Amino acid sequence: MKRNFIIIIFCLVFLYAAYAAVEFIAPLPEGTKTREVQIPKGATFRQAVEILAKENLIRDKNLFIFAGRLTGLHRKIRAGYYSITGAMNPMSVLMLLKNGQIIEYDITIVEGDSLLEIGEKLAERNIVDREGFEELSTDKSFLRAYNIDAPSIEGYIFPDTYKLPKGIEPENALGMMINSLREKYSEKLRARAAELGFSEREVLTLASIIEKEAIINSERQLISAVYHNRLKKRMPLQADPTAVYGIKRSSERITMSDLKRKTPYNTYIIKGLPPGPIASPGIKSITAALYPADMAYIYFVSNNDGSHQFSVTADEHVKAVEAYREKKQREKEMQKQMDNKEKNKGNGNKNGDS
Repeated sequence: MKRNFIIIIFCLVFLYAAYAAVEFIAPLPEGTKTREVQIPKGATFRQAVEILAKENLIRDKNLFIFAGRLTGLHRKIRAGYYSITGAMNPMSVLMLLKNGQIIEYDITIVEGDSLLEIGEKLAERNIVDREGFEELSTDKSFLRAYNIDAPSIEGYIFPDTYKLPKGIEPENALGMMINSLREKYSEKLRARAAELGFSEREVLTLASIIEKEAIINSERQLISAVYHNRLKKRMPLQADPTAVYGIKRSSERITMSDLKRKTPYNTYIIKGLPPGPIASPGIKSITAALYPADMAYIYFVSNNDGSHQFSVTADEHVKAVEAYREKKQREKEMQKQMDNKEKNKGNGNKNGDS
């Protein structure tokens, strides 16, 4: 009798194991359609199972809970949005939850991005709409929370690629980027800023101008030297990118009327640094702002090839500007000649065809 009972128990265990195996490898009942399921912040594993069952994404809740306990998933589950397809099976779903593979977006902030570009990137992923981003980026309580002594978070978002979970609160997303800057802005750099008598805001403001002006890495410290020398001599910085900040994209052509426009940021009009950064500086520009080259340069002008011509005196600068204009005119004339040749060549082909 006892032996028969043991055999029955063994058979039941075997049958349940077979059932569980089939249950865990059989595809979900929703076909191949992709579903997004949100596990709220603070939800327990049992609550997550209820959500999955309600969405018809698991068949046997008790079996799933049992498997979760075996894998330790019941102790902690990551909140967020999970992408689940019918091609998956309960085992795949279990491992998805176990690994915390929530939907995340890669948001890349590049050196020189302004809040305008950053806001557009976040809006594209529906992390925050542009209006909400603008309000948050200048919200005084938000600025105080991160100890930002500036008109906005402009310049305080560190250029990097961030993995942002779908559904993340905008405050948390921006906070992550600001904290990244504070991590990179090391104690050594803070000590150097104190040595120069610069606040964090002033360092980032100068670094942002350098970021917008420099194209070649080797010139960052030279450009920094120009601005440091101008600050010491109480000369206007006359940095072109500041003239269009908040007016138009710096990639657009800067005109003479832009340089004459009165704004709080236009360093052709104001003396000293603007009230805050004009873009997100990278660590190279931040370092350059703190460690300028030991040069007496006061001026620089583009060579129209990414590099610049640096000068100490106004006379040298005038000659450099004239050389730049002559070079630009020659390039313009050469381009015109090439365009005419292409045009004549095209006309010749048409005549030949007729």
